[in-house]
Amino acid sequence: MATTTFFITTPIYYVNDLPHIGHIFTTTAADTLARYHRLAGEEVRFLSGTDEHGQNIERAARREGITPLELADRVVSRYDELKETFGFSYDDFVRTTEERHERGVIEMIRRIDAAGDFYVATHEGWYCSPCETFYTEKELLPGKRCPVHVELGVEWKSEQNVFFRLSRYQQPLLDWYAAHPEAVRPSSRANEMRSFVEAGLRDLSVSRANLEWGIRFPGHAGQTVYVWLDALTNYVSALGLGSEPSPLYRRFWAEGTMRMHMIGKDILRFHAVYWPAFLMSAGLPLPTTVWAHGWWQRDGRKVSKSAGNIVRPDELVARFGADSLRYFLLREMVFGQDASFSDEAFVDRYNSDLAKDLGNTVKRVVTLSRTAFGGRTPFQTCTQNPLIAAAGQATAGYRKAMAELAFQQALKSLWKLLAETNQYLVSREPWNLIKSEGASDRLARILWNGLEAIRIVATGLLPFMPRVAPGILRAVAAPVPGSLDALAWGGTLCDAPLPEPTTIFPLIDKEAFMADVPLPAPPAVAVPASALPAGDAGDAGDPKAAPPPAASVPPASAAAAAAAVPATISIDRFMESELRVATIRAAEPVAKSKKLLKLTVDLGGESRTVVAGIALVYRPEELVGRQVVVVANLEPAKLMGVESHGMVLAASVDGAPVLLHPAAPVPDGTRVG
Repeated sequence: MATTTFFITTPIYYVNDLPHIGHIFTTTAADTLARYHRLAGEEVRFLSGTDEHGQNIERAARREGITPLELADRVVSRYDELKETFGFSYDDFVRTTEERHERGVIEMIRRIDAAGDFYVATHEGWYCSPCETFYTEKELLPGKRCPVHVELGVEWKSEQNVFFRLSRYQQPLLDWYAAHPEAVRPSSRANEMRSFVEAGLRDLSVSRANLEWGIRFPGHAGQTVYVWLDALTNYVSALGLGSEPSPLYRRFWAEGTMRMHMIGKDILRFHAVYWPAFLMSAGLPLPTTVWAHGWWQRDGRKVSKSAGNIVRPDELVARFGADSLRYFLLREMVFGQDASFSDEAFVDRYNSDLAKDLGNTVKRVVTLSRTAFGGRTPFQTCTQNPLIAAAGQATAGYRKAMAELAFQQALKSLWKLLAETNQYLVSREPWNLIKSEGASDRLARILWNGLEAIRIVATGLLPFMPRVAPGILRAVAAPVPGSLDALAWGGTLCDAPLPEPTTIFPLIDKEAFMADVPLPAPPAVAVPASALPAGDAGDAGDPKAAPPPAASVPPASAAAAAAAVPATISIDRFMESELRVATIRAAEPVAKSKKLLKLTVDLGGESRTVVAGIALVYRPEELVGRQVVVVANLEPAKLMGVESHGMVLAASVDGAPVLLHPAAPVPDGTRVG
């Protein structure tokens, strides 16, 4: 019998942005699924990568005075770091600047051209540069704003392009949706795509004129391949389409059992309409499933660079481990729906689920077993007890949930077994039996059952927590399995050496932890992000002594802040503040400070140095070329030895600074107010 194949892909991430929580989440979910299917005995191919062409990359590189490839190389190095940090197990990482990818794009275009689905025409419409997409009037938000980058305006563009006859594939797409209910998941997203296609498809521009950074469109001088036709082809170019021989392409795509794309919902149309239409035209197999998950939000908005609410949980990972964050992300979000990220929610989930439910249970049962049986596992098994049925229900629920990508439910099933195990132990009080009976048969059966339940939970956690779960298995003297068969009851070894127990998840002092998180500025006052007192004392000493980056002095309480600052001011007093738009031309860390960045800003012919306390949220390289609002008429002040001529304005969301910026580009030096 042929081995089932499972091909899973992430989107290829755009290199105009450094990795953040959205990238981490999608890759974590795909990695978890890939690991699960490997344990299920399937032949897995897991692909990730980066999208490195397009107008946005070209512009960003030009602003920094480097080549687009240099910019891409710099960002890709961060994805290499992420793989190491989070233990991502992808088998391949494709870059659209690779020759193998260009060969695949050229082959895709050759096939579509042979089908007669290209023609040249003038293209006019409303264009969002970050999306690299044209939108209709109906799709735009009020004020001619992008429906994805809601704070950004669109621009009218007109040029001669190569078009793809997308309209020809309206009915074939509808037939595909009808014949394959699993083609687009969840079902709510499938309904959206069906409605979109039923409303009528317009032919799609698949080239851009006067763009240097990209793949040249064969047979059309001056035209570059549209970034989405370019980018989507990565899924087959990485397998070898266009490069002969291509056994991976044949194994995992042409003859593959499962071809799954895991994406965020904002790029669903490209994957569930454009991509299958391209494949139909090219005469190639379609994906079996396009799975669109929801967004991580902060302050009610999608986490994104353009929204200015990026979450990069480096500190959480450094302090509590990548597996703890992996667990939080997959336990907190109902896969397919939106979820909200906060440090407080992470601490609550960590303390409740990991430190108490899992960590304490492991330590308790291992300690009792070592005490009773001379540092070894109990000397006999148990085949009749209530935990056997509980484990059977938990593993059945776990398998069912994983088949449906219901990661949250899979984890809930495991934690239900943990809860029933604790209840079982409490009702039998093995700590008292040690005193009254010693190493009795009854005590051996009870503690063996506890170890066995933990072993099953840890086995189920292997795809979710690839570094911690093997450690838990070792803690209960169990081997790390290579198959889901290990979920069956009966695998704990008898009379095996038990290692000395350690604290797997140290409990977080929530009050102390949240005291370290910068406090939000009082609501009655807009406080600039750069207002830090000279000295930045917390960087060299007690972190609790460090002032929050979004406020000059942390208020003792909201009431005290309200009493100290007038609730209203006159318009004359407001106009004393000179707020101006500026573009950041350079950014670098301030020596010996974790929080401060030295910014060189252009105020319209005037260059200034402004020090801003935003380094915990923003990286210098992502700020260059960005417009911000500056308080331009403040007296100069020295911060950590650097003289600052102004303040950068920022809001405070969950204690983190969010830079304020105009919704559309305006001339540097423009006055605000």
